[in-house]
Amino acid sequence: MSDHRPSGHEDIIELEDSLEDIQAYFEVRGWSDGLPFIPPTRERVDRFVGHLGRDPGEVLCTLAPRNGEATVERVVANAVMAGCRPEDLPIVVTAVQAAADDALNLNAIQSTTHPSAIMILVNGPVADKLSIASGPGCFGPGWRANVSIGRALRLCLFNIGGGTPGEGDRATQGSPAKLAFCVAENSAESPWEPYHVEQGFAADDSVVTVIACEGPHNIQDHYSIGGRGVLTTVAGALAQAGSNHLLRNTGFPVLAFGPEHAHQVAVDGYGKADVKRFLWEHARFPVERLSEEWTADGSYADRVEHLTGQRAEAPITQKPENLQVIVCGGPGKHSCWMPTFGGDTRPVSRLLERG
Repeated sequence: MSDHRPSGHEDIIELEDSLEDIQAYFEVRGWSDGLPFIPPTRERVDRFVGHLGRDPGEVLCTLAPRNGEATVERVVANAVMAGCRPEDLPIVVTAVQAAADDALNLNAIQSTTHPSAIMILVNGPVADKLSIASGPGCFGPGWRANVSIGRALRLCLFNIGGGTPGEGDRATQGSPAKLAFCVAENSAESPWEPYHVEQGFAADDSVVTVIACEGPHNIQDHYSIGGRGVLTTVAGALAQAGSNHLLRNTGFPVLAFGPEHAHQVAVDGYGKADVKRFLWEHARFPVERLSEEWTADGSYADRVEHLTGQRAEAPITQKPENLQVIVCGGPGKHSCWMPTFGGDTRPVSRLLERG
């Protein structure tokens, strides 16, 4: 059985052939997320590495805050634990490498008191090929690919990066999204171009994006019959006191329209750029509703002074283009948004190698 401790070649741990004993051994050493897992035996790990066709000792990247070396073998061992299938491995590897990109700022994300999780967004043909859910209940349980891929990344962040709760991970309360957070965009039901095309990729490219954000915040609007009404409701939801976006007017918040809301908005003539512009103009929070201590803080004082006498409402980000818009989910007049850590992190997209 592979040990995930840094070394030139992974050690072998001999344990009794008891699932209960194996689970307990890993739990005591902080190598588990608290859920039962598939034991990463030498045979399983070797078989999965063989499927991937890469050198097991290849260092893909380092993961903060421990700066552990994410070798192919270590990433595969964690993917095995998470219940991944061999065909899921390219997405897991790509997500791990994307998470290590400086733009995501993994060291801060792993060690902050903010409940930042890392969402994996999958676009392109690979999503259908691997049955990554994008429709009803796509953020929830019941979808093996979503849950196992998302969980594999989190286990890598635990076991390689050292982001264990109360130690490397200083989140005050944490989030269920830190167990597994993976979804595909429902491009078939979207009235707009897919997210990865908006980022400059080709429509037939398979792309993996990682975004450090909170879990989904529901936005329901069963009453508006026009696009402007839906957007007005969404704007009210985004203008939330206490988010990191409001604190510093920075960041790349994620808005996930449900298909019904997206079509209501699109039928009224709103393209993605129009949506972003509307929400940037209307998703603002009155400064007078913030505490005096908040507005007097040095990191906020300049913004308050700038807004006073003009429009004393704080926008949630610096410019409309910073808002990340996707479409996912099934029937029902619900959407959701995911606040992020703020301007100290940004989404990272990577092309999945064709194979």
